Amino acid sequence: MSSLKIKKGDTVKVIAGKDVNTEGKVMSVDVKNHKILVEGVNKITKHVKKQANGLEGSIVEKEAPIDISNVMLVVKGKATRVGFKVENGKKVRFAKATGEVID
Repeated sequence: MSSLKIKKGDTVKVIAGKDVNTEGKVMSVDVKNHKILVEGVNKITKHVKKQANGLEGSIVEKEAPIDISNVMLVVKGKATRVGFKVENGKKVRFAKATGEVID
């Protein structure tokens, strides 16, 4: 299995879809389906039924998953592609725009 270039906690910029040019923090990554959940991006409304314990029904706004190919990693305020290289026997990500190691 290949490793993904985006991880939880990264800041990403949306490059395609209805929320294009929006930046947000990655809340979760679904490796199997290549989807990510980004804070404040791809908002949907969900209708919640009334509960038996007395809670009222309502309409809730929440984030929906977005395909990982529709985002780019942001490093120092600039969207960049991500590459992998081995340093000191350890595989690390690096920003292709600047060449600096991300983690």
